[in-house]
Amino acid sequence: MSSEIVDKVRKAAVLNALKHDCRADAKAVLGGLLGENPDLRPRAKELFSLVQQVVLEVNSTPAQELEQMVRERWPQELTKERPEEEKVLPPLPSAQKYHLIVTRLAPNPDFVLHIGNARAAILSHDYAKMYKGKFVLRFEDTDPRLKKAQLVFYDLIREDLRWLGCEWDEEYIQSDRLLTYYEVAESLLRKGAAYVCECQPDEFRALVGAGKVCPDRDQSGEEQMQRWNMMLGGRYHEGAAVFRIKTDLAHPNPAVREWPAFRIIDPDRNPHPRVGSKYRVWPLYNLASGVDDHLMRITHVIRGKEHLTNMARQLFLYGHLGWEYPDAVHYGRLKVEGTDLSKSRLMKALESGEYWGIDDPRLGTLAALRRRGFSPETIRHIIWEVGPRPVDVTISWDNIYAQNRKLIDQSAHRYYFVPDPLEAHVEGVGREYVVQAPLHPQHSQMGFRTLRVQSRDGVAELYLAGSDASLLKSAQAVRLMGLFNFKALAVSDGAVKGRFLSEAVDEAGGIPVIQWVPKQENVPVEVVMPDASIKQGLAEKALALENVGAVAQLVRFGFCRVDGVTQGRIRVYFAHE
Repeated sequence: MSSEIVDKVRKAAVLNALKHDCRADAKAVLGGLLGENPDLRPRAKELFSLVQQVVLEVNSTPAQELEQMVRERWPQELTKERPEEEKVLPPLPSAQKYHLIVTRLAPNPDFVLHIGNARAAILSHDYAKMYKGKFVLRFEDTDPRLKKAQLVFYDLIREDLRWLGCEWDEEYIQSDRLLTYYEVAESLLRKGAAYVCECQPDEFRALVGAGKVCPDRDQSGEEQMQRWNMMLGGRYHEGAAVFRIKTDLAHPNPAVREWPAFRIIDPDRNPHPRVGSKYRVWPLYNLASGVDDHLMRITHVIRGKEHLTNMARQLFLYGHLGWEYPDAVHYGRLKVEGTDLSKSRLMKALESGEYWGIDDPRLGTLAALRRRGFSPETIRHIIWEVGPRPVDVTISWDNIYAQNRKLIDQSAHRYYFVPDPLEAHVEGVGREYVVQAPLHPQHSQMGFRTLRVQSRDGVAELYLAGSDASLLKSAQAVRLMGLFNFKALAVSDGAVKGRFLSEAVDEAGGIPVIQWVPKQENVPVEVVMPDASIKQGLAEKALALENVGAVAQLVRFGFCRVDGVTQGRIRVYFAHE
């Protein structure tokens, strides 16, 4: 192929890659070439082989290098793109009527936060800051029987929020506030707005479903207070009595009618992790959350639309007490393609050993994303993109990867890495090579790393990626990045024998470019993949200088976060390509 044709192929591949997130498609590139150059159609089969080689090279080149290539070689292809519009959140409803905007995040510390929970956290925090208001963190831990809090999750949730950049102005823990809820309960009894129900569950469901009055509803205030004191004093066993809020018995939603506000939990069988067996009467969600939203002066409650029924219940509570309900923003369900975000199912899977921990790479927890090397700003961008809209949204991992790539590409150091290494012996290498490769191709100020290839009796010894074995067999020649060009003579049994061709880059036009590491100076690496499988390989020794937590790009493999050293091996977690 002439240099003119090679240039056309490279131009078409680069432009195709930039249109498709740096992943050119060989068939699309060939189709475009033949469409623009019909005279090449008789050579389509030969041309496709060249296209495949060039596409492989282009797809291993960072986006910034491809963009620079277009600017320098084909500037006429540049189109003026409108700058990406800065994302802004829509205004909060009725914000003007409040002197100070106060939002809150109210997690149950029975698990860590996942990418779905990040929506409430980021929106609540960022709206508070947008209006120069206050963001409250409130742990809702008043169910020691079914949704049991665990001490470890209080701190892990705090860690998740700090990583997201959602620092809070005030913190409350509901298990410290039982006496406050008891005071509200007594106020409701005095107002005749609540009662203690002794009905059996099935009996009560039948009554309320028919819109009929529970026989305990109209007991005197004195009788109701006595029953309340019996609840507090241990005169009722678990399940024998429930404190209920009076509502409209004709309400169209039976779940709203006469909803339960307090229940008895046996403190010996179900002690609370923070307060032990101190309390036996615990508030349910709607009572504790509703009371705290008022007392903490929350102006805007930002949460999922599954809470619309809870709002309907709480409106009766607020009406009895003469309180004004905060403005509520209810958004749709957020799903991530192929990822289970159900806390109950995830806890069961963890307890059964299906996952090794909350940061298992197969999970959608913030801990897992953090360990894989995602930027918290990626999560914020995704959440701002979907905003507080009431519609359900499903996010693909490809979108998450693309956003994260934009954020980390400019700071990630580059290193050569060869998975499943092939030992290569290249003959005809007449000298030692010392390669000074930049840590980042666009930012020389980041520094360089040194790779040294020795020649012994004219033979250079290196390691190549096992995934390149078929390429080495089929290619007429291959260029080792930043080093030299060679031809593979034999590929078998995990080894490659080759012959040196030349050093010049301009002689490498149209041939595949692959990474390598020196045989004498390398470090073993194990990569934890998103499916929790482990890939073994070798990297250049400079990777060992990176700090734990650093995100690096293993060239032609992907972005990874350095996790530590295990038994002499550098352990990294794979983020994405």
